[in-house]
Amino acid sequence: MIQEPVSPEIESAEPEATRRQADVAESSRANRGWWDRNADEYQIEHGTFLGDDRFVWGPEGLDEVEAELLGPPEDLKGKDVLEIGAGAAQCSRWLAAQGARPVALDLSHRQLQHSLRIGGAFPLVCADAGALPFADGSFDLACSAYGALPFVADPVLVLKEVRRVLRPGGRFVFSVTHPIRWAFPDEPGPAGLSVAASYFDRTPYVEQDEEGRAVYVEHHRTVGDRVRDIVAGGFRLVDLVEPEWPSWNTSEWGGWSPLRGNLIPGTAIFVCVRD
Repeated sequence: MIQEPVSPEIESAEPEATRRQADVAESSRANRGWWDRNADEYQIEHGTFLGDDRFVWGPEGLDEVEAELLGPPEDLKGKDVLEIGAGAAQCSRWLAAQGARPVALDLSHRQLQHSLRIGGAFPLVCADAGALPFADGSFDLACSAYGALPFVADPVLVLKEVRRVLRPGGRFVFSVTHPIRWAFPDEPGPAGLSVAASYFDRTPYVEQDEEGRAVYVEHHRTVGDRVRDIVAGGFRLVDLVEPEWPSWNTSEWGGWSPLRGNLIPGTAIFVCVRD
């Protein structure tokens, strides 16, 4: 995919936040550009929380070493695992330490450069989750911690691609912003505790430049939508995890905070199996 060049004037202008439709191509192009431009700031701001080699499912800090959503750590040895939306590949680094054979895939070239900076002996692939560059049945497991699924216009397409590259019996576990959060303002304080929008409004959140070109897109799906997408993608849903906010976590991450986390869920983790 060729990214359209962005002039310095447009890049420096404050984008307009709106709700409008954004198709597969526009969403992919906008989000590739956004993550390439913001990868450095993201890693500086959140790198300490994420660590270099931890597998964290979301801002609550739920760690795979405790959750075992992919299975017991000792069972990961020798498994081929695809991490989708890997960012700096912290999760893949943890998987490699368990003896797995991870492949870290991300839409953003700049995010993957941060993985090279940190280090790790596993493949890095820059590609779109809707067109995975792998043969059928290449992996035993797939995972995605806030990667790809919140940002794609056609989640079923991604799920079908993941199913295609998984072997029979393979598990796909992915986390996304909890759908209920879309009804509340994205604020960590008291202002974020009052319903401000319809939970049922699926209109994407779009940030666009002065010419109306999307520079960031996020797509809302209700819980029911997510379940139907999983089924349509050929998976069987075996668990839905809604992590509670732990007492040790005093951090704020965007709209996630101890105040809100103790009252409403912030993350939804879907555990799916390819029969």
